[in-house]
Amino acid sequence: MFPGPDALPEVLRPLVHEPAVRPAPEPTEEAPTLVDCAVYADGQRLPGKFTYAAAVQKVRQIETLGRDAFVWVGLREPDQGQMQDVADVFGLHALAVEDAVCAHQRPKLERYDDTVFLVLKTVSYVPHESVVAARQIVETGEIMIFVGKDFVVTVRHGEHGGLSEVRRRMEADPEQVRLGPYAVMHAIADNVVDHYLEVSSLIEADIDSIEEVAFAPGRKLDVEPIYLLKREVVELRRCVAPLSVAFHRMQVENKDLISKEVRRYLRDIADHQSQAADQITSYDEMLNSLVQAALARVGMQQNNDMRKMAAWAGILAVPTMVAAIYGMNFHFMPELNWTWGYPGVLAGMAVVCLVLYFQFRRNEWL
Repeated sequence: MFPGPDALPEVLRPLVHEPAVRPAPEPTEEAPTLVDCAVYADGQRLPGKFTYAAAVQKVRQIETLGRDAFVWVGLREPDQGQMQDVADVFGLHALAVEDAVCAHQRPKLERYDDTVFLVLKTVSYVPHESVVAARQIVETGEIMIFVGKDFVVTVRHGEHGGLSEVRRRMEADPEQVRLGPYAVMHAIADNVVDHYLEVSSLIEADIDSIEEVAFAPGRKLDVEPIYLLKREVVELRRCVAPLSVAFHRMQVENKDLISKEVRRYLRDIADHQSQAADQITSYDEMLNSLVQAALARVGMQQNNDMRKMAAWAGILAVPTMVAAIYGMNFHFMPELNWTWGYPGVLAGMAVVCLVLYFQFRRNEWL
């Protein structure tokens, strides 16, 4: 029979009364899929938290009173099941839902009945000390926007491109909110295009620094940073260039959905997008010129190296030839029995080599 805890020595009692408990690991905090779900009526955000169905029901109730209202749902990297729940509430097309779940879509504009689906590529500049030490310059993400008569659903992919600042600016300007869901689409697109211009200006500074190195005399040029910038500019062009078609279609094919006032704002975004696209195209052409200049410098350096190697080979050919002749060991050879023959041959080789050396130096081969 085992003794009770009270019969144990005092030192051993904690082992019985206080069993060892390992601390539980701290749970990792993951970013929620639902970022925000808000109802807006007459330019103001209604207080309270809403589910998808409750938000839609609230909007329908407000519309029956003759007032304008819509719901704005913000999602971040939803899976298929979560996105399907949203699609069931707002009546989204299955093809658009599939595109919203699977990232890496091309910027485009699609229309499904009275719902417009817009895909935007977001860009962010990765800070770095120099282009030579950089591994990435531009980081990309995506924003998908579903816009209907009384709802906006935004789906974001990537670590950057958050829309909280856009939402705050919209809520601070009731007149913009009164323009409806397409005004929200304009605000998001305007924010994305502004980042295009900002990133383009920062890349221009990187290109200027590489250009100074490429055309600086006497400095060694590494081609790898130029190819890195070329790759990043091509990636940036893939984000910006397709939006020209999307914005044009938005102006021409959706006049029955988008009000005249919102189309005016969209034309302003299209102008900024064209400006960014033109800048990126000029950067691409500039980098092509830098690549050609770098290859030309490498070719010139190789030619200089080959000339130096040829000059030294010509100089060394003289003593090699003389040594080869006197190494044939014939009995009757010139100056074999002359006392100063060996020093005379060495002196003759040295003189010829020096003459050739100064001749090559004068011709800038050495």
